[in-house]
Amino acid sequence: MRNTMNSFVYSNDNKRYHTFNYYLKEKYQSKVFKVSLNAGFSCPNRDGKVGVGGCTFCSDLGSGDYAGTITKSLEEQYLEVKKMMHQKWPQAKYIVYFQAYTNTYAPLKILKQTYQPFLTKPDVVALAIATRPDCLDNSIIEYLDSLTAQLDVWVELGLQTTHDTIAQSFNRGYDYSVFIDCLKRLQKTKLKVCVHLINGLPNESKAMMIENVKRLNALKIDGIKIHMLHLISDSKMGQDYLHKPFPLLELDEYVALVCEQLRYLDKEIVVQRLTGDADKNNLIAPDWTLNKTNVLNSIDKFLARNNYMQGDLCE
Repeated sequence: MRNTMNSFVYSNDNKRYHTFNYYLKEKYQSKVFKVSLNAGFSCPNRDGKVGVGGCTFCSDLGSGDYAGTITKSLEEQYLEVKKMMHQKWPQAKYIVYFQAYTNTYAPLKILKQTYQPFLTKPDVVALAIATRPDCLDNSIIEYLDSLTAQLDVWVELGLQTTHDTIAQSFNRGYDYSVFIDCLKRLQKTKLKVCVHLINGLPNESKAMMIENVKRLNALKIDGIKIHMLHLISDSKMGQDYLHKPFPLLELDEYVALVCEQLRYLDKEIVVQRLTGDADKNNLIAPDWTLNKTNVLNSIDKFLARNNYMQGDLCE
């Protein structure tokens, strides 16, 4: 559907980039929500397999601050969110999102027990599984691929940066080459791949952040999530910042950067996120990230004011 106002092909409103909302509405002809779940998995970067302490920006909840709580079963978590959404959108459909920590970091038998109950639930159209590229062996990929016969499956890879020197500084625990190998194996299947990037990591220049998007664009990923670095109180990076502050992007810098990144991103790549959430009671900085609506509106206005669109530097 083409919007004659901005001429961006993947839009039915004033957006100049390929939003996840547009993708979902076009694909499923319905309002679709993600139901974030905490399945109680760990992370190889916390339990000593590849490292300890996790990525230094990561909270105690493993980047799953809004993913429910393991004091409730997965079924209870799911029904709680669905009930809330169903009151406002009774015809909505759902993506079950395994968010917290590394959701393929377990024996295959456990993974099957975790995902299986959600495969045939009414109105569940997809699974989204957040994980690391070093936790996807061929047997797990083969199993996940088999699920695509029943519903769509997104694999979300927490890359954050393509630059190994930056990754080492925040203790990611794997090299970019590991990501490339994993992506190649995933792209031989029917699985959809969404990659996470963080803007504003310490010592990563604007040119490097632009290069991150250019590299991912060349790899023909299906989706991308971008957000600003959050410094939170229960993270090592947050505590380091309190002792010795380092430069953070201001809102106008972030907006201009994201808009430039979008221009290097093929218009068919689905933009699942351009800003992120942090618990205001746990956030150290930057404060402007708390107002998601303002961030997204600022991005829309910047794109329109400069007549920029996603992918206009790819053509």
